[in-house]
Amino acid sequence: MKKFPTLAIVFGALLLSACSAPKPDNTRPQAWLKPGTLVTLPAPGISPTITEQQLLSAQVKGKTQSLMVLLNADQQKVMLAGLSPLGIRLFRLTYDQSGIKTEQSITLPELPPASQVLADIMLSYWPISAWQKQLPAGWTLKDIDSCRELRDDQGELIETIHYLMRDGIRQPVSVHHLRFGYVIRIQHLES
Repeated sequence: MKKFPTLAIVFGALLLSACSAPKPDNTRPQAWLKPGTLVTLPAPGISPTITEQQLLSAQVKGKTQSLMVLLNADQQKVMLAGLSPLGIRLFRLTYDQSGIKTEQSITLPELPPASQVLADIMLSYWPISAWQKQLPAGWTLKDIDSCRELRDDQGELIETIHYLMRDGIRQPVSVHHLRFGYVIRIQHLES
């Protein structure tokens, strides 16, 4: 029970505090790639369909916390639910053509903005071609062997995502955001 209240604080620190920024198109959420660099997320649709149950272990400043995530994504929408290790629903978000909708089951002030959670998920799963038009000028997203690298316009490494092949499908197993200083390890659970 002690870990539950700090869970939201840790994930809030992981994926930035709730910074607000002007949104020219309120149907397409925006997220920070690094401090001062905001990007509009790709469209919500993806094929083939993704249905995942994951245990995320986040490490920030030497502390590790866990969060269960249920992810469903198809050609029309992305649905994400976050649960405490005890199975208590913390939040649910849906991203479709009409925009992003969030439901927060428990009031936790440090819960990260839904668009920041989506950014890491979409950077991990969406094809590079979906990101090409969204990235700022000079930024690159490349797959190199079992890793995906996001670099800024100066060539600085911003984020790495590591993958393993499982049943012929490439699945992310860790996200390391160098600029925001967090590592998320992803354990894929059986459906």
